[in-house]
Amino acid sequence: MSTAAVNGITIGYDDSGDGRPLVLVHGHPFDRSMWAPQVAALAGAGWRVITADLRGYGSTTVVAGKTPLPVFAQDVVGLLDHLGLGEVVLGGLSMGGQIVMECYRRFPSRIRGLILADTFPRADSAEGQAFRRATADRLEAEGMTGYARENLARMIASYNVEAMPAVADHVMTMMTGASPAGAAAALRGRAERPDYRDLLTTITAPTLIVVGRDDEFTPVSDAEQMHALIPGSTLVVVDGAGHLPNLEQPGAFNDALTAFLSRL
Repeated sequence: MSTAAVNGITIGYDDSGDGRPLVLVHGHPFDRSMWAPQVAALAGAGWRVITADLRGYGSTTVVAGKTPLPVFAQDVVGLLDHLGLGEVVLGGLSMGGQIVMECYRRFPSRIRGLILADTFPRADSAEGQAFRRATADRLEAEGMTGYARENLARMIASYNVEAMPAVADHVMTMMTGASPAGAAAALRGRAERPDYRDLLTTITAPTLIVVGRDDEFTPVSDAEQMHALIPGSTLVVVDGAGHLPNLEQPGAFNDALTAFLSRL
C-alpha cells in the first residue's frame, strides 16, 4: 500500500501494473479491497489499476460530520494530480458510481472512459434523505455490526450468502471494519447530492454500465435508465449476482470490463 497527502488527509491506495491508467472507486461501506478481482485480472494486462480508500474508509483519514460528493471528487482528482495522471478511465460502484458522476461534472476532460456499476443517478427524495441521515446517526451510536448483518443479503444476492462463503466473509469484513464516523459522514453527504440525469445526457466519453441481475439496491431498471440517457453507452447485466457483481461473478464482470477497455 502507498499513501498520498491530498486535501489535508492521507489517502491509502494501491497502484498496480503498467499501461493506461484505470481508477476504480469503491462503494459504501467498503474499501479498495473490493476491487481485488479486477486488479488481479487487469493489472499488467496493459492497464495500470489504481484503487484507493475513500475519505473515511479503509486506511484513509476519517473526517467525521458530513462528506459531500464534491469533496470525494476533489480527493479523486487530488490523487490523480499526486500520481501525475492526466486522462484516465474512471469507474465506480454504487456510491462510487455517484462519485464518478460528480467527477465527470467537475473534470470531464480528464476522463477517457466511464464505468458505472450498480449505481443510479437520481437525487434522494425527502424520505430517502431522512433515512440516510437516520442511518448515519445509528451507525455512530451503534457501530457497524448490526447494519452489516442486516444488509449482507442485499449487498450480495441472498442465494450467494451461503453459496459463496468466501465472498460473504469478505463483504462482512469490509462492512464491519468500516469506521462508523466515516460511513456516517458519507451517508450525510450523499443525502444532499444533486440529480445527475441531465448530466448523463451530456456525456461524450465511452461508457460501460454494469449491474447484477438481482441487485435490490440499484435494480436493472436503474441501469436501463442510465443506458437510455448516456449516448452510445454499453449495458451489461450480470446473472447470478446482486449489488456486487464484481465480487459475486468476477469472471463475467471482468469479461465485460475487458471487452469495453479493449475498444478504447
